[in-house]
Amino acid sequence: MDPTVRFLRDLVAIDSVNPSLVPGAAGEAEIAQAVARELTAIGLDVHLSDVRPGRPNVVGVLDGRAPGRTLMFCGHLDTVGVEGMTRPFDPVERDGRLYGRGAQDMKGGVAAMVGAARALAGRLARGRLVVAAVADEEYASVGADAVAAQWTADAAVVTEPTDLQIAVGHKGFSWVEVLTVGRAAHGSRPLEGRDAILAMGRVLARLEQLDRDLQARAPHPILGTASLHASIIDGGRELSSYPDRCVLRMERRTITGEPADRALEEVLGILADLRAQDPEFEGTARLTFGRPPYEIPRDHELTRALAAVLAATGREAAVTGMSFWTDAAILGHAGIPSLLFGPSGAGLHGLEEYVEIDSVLVCRDALAALARAFC
Repeated sequence: MDPTVRFLRDLVAIDSVNPSLVPGAAGEAEIAQAVARELTAIGLDVHLSDVRPGRPNVVGVLDGRAPGRTLMFCGHLDTVGVEGMTRPFDPVERDGRLYGRGAQDMKGGVAAMVGAARALAGRLARGRLVVAAVADEEYASVGADAVAAQWTADAAVVTEPTDLQIAVGHKGFSWVEVLTVGRAAHGSRPLEGRDAILAMGRVLARLEQLDRDLQARAPHPILGTASLHASIIDGGRELSSYPDRCVLRMERRTITGEPADRALEEVLGILADLRAQDPEFEGTARLTFGRPPYEIPRDHELTRALAAVLAATGREAAVTGMSFWTDAAILGHAGIPSLLFGPSGAGLHGLEEYVEIDSVLVCRDALAALARAFC
């Protein structure tokens, strides 16, 4: 079996669900050790360090025979949860695909970048390769924050799944929490109660209209349009009581050119309008977390170098953008120009997730060739 495919199977078989998303989940400790062993066996200088207790990053360094530039490959080790999946950690091959949680997002990309390091070990003529396998991308990206604070490079490739296209940008996001306040009372006494859930319904109706407006605007050339959705809602205590509070947690996807506080400003504007219409309406909002969108120029040297590598093998890769947020933004804003390039697959965060095995090998070979050319 090809060592990259073998390693990919090993990675998918490891439970690395992010405990910040699923309390009590396994986290990245076991899979980080597996990556560290593989990189050590290949011959890289390996650094293993916790970014949260029991949640490590792995960084492997390969130095060429002569000085040159540094290229970083970066991928995350954590996955989302597995509720509803039948065999999430049983890697099954079928019709050229490998199935299992994380196969596409993004253990296929991690296997490809480790495989590229294997191809380069002892054969990198110039420069340095840094291979970073990081924790927590699916929640707050504390792993990428730590890598950006401790390591540098002249450029980076984040091996998220791009269907072997070259992605030079991606959207950002903002998480906003909205609270509507009512007045608790017995369900038979409407004059005494005020329904916080119905009040939130007014907010939801306005958010729905805002989402329509956002998606009707002229799209960004590679990122498309901004959007929002209501993610989690909670309110009420019992059937026979007026609810005195309702909490909505929502996500706003952002595009280049939108300020970091745009999502909160939009929600605060909705709340102000509703108060003007009804003096009894009570609502507040706060920004709980966010990450910015990211782009590098389409004609950046790294983009051109990767396109040339692919063209040499007869592949013409589209230059595009990704709808999802990635750690490329953290590396990019830390001064490391970054793009995305990774395997093909489907089922991102879904109940049936797979990666196309051949695309992992194509990605691996392209990454190795890019390192030789760039470094």
